[in-house]
Amino acid sequence: MYFAALLARTEDGWEASDTELDDVETLADLAELAREASTDDDTVLVLIEQEDAWFGVVRVEGEDDPRIYVSDAAAAARSSYGEILLTDELLGREPGDDGPDLDSLDLDGTEEGEPVSAEDEEEPSGEAITHNPLGDGGILADLGVGPKELRALDPDDALSAIAEALGASEVLETVR
Repeated sequence: MYFAALLARTEDGWEASDTELDDVETLADLAELAREASTDDDTVLVLIEQEDAWFGVVRVEGEDDPRIYVSDAAAAARSSYGEILLTDELLGREPGDDGPDLDSLDLDGTEEGEPVSAEDEEEPSGEAITHNPLGDGGILADLGVGPKELRALDPDDALSAIAEALGASEVLETVR
């Protein structure tokens, strides 16, 4: 189950709105959606979670490039919403290089249902997407959630913890 919300900073604090990502196909579409929620080019956070699997934060400020953090790159890669966040730049690929087919990646350590033995295991090629966090760990540092705290968040309650640190838990809960 997915949940996505926008938190827009205003003079009066944070305003939250739930958002549908069905029509969002690219990071540019997502950034435009966030910019529409902002007044005066203030900070807008797009918070996305897939229950028990991963969460992502996109920070948009004015016309600056969006900043992105994803808690588990491999889990996000298997999600249509996660794929929006996993840009070539974030994955360290050349633009237009699709890299490995995400559906064919052996992300769980098995191949065709057979366990991989240590002697059959190859060195990582750099193309595999791991279950590690990816992106800007300092995305929320100036708002009270440092990189260490962000990495330590459990995907199950990460968005609530972030909202609480921002003083926006009540407004987030109204759209949840």
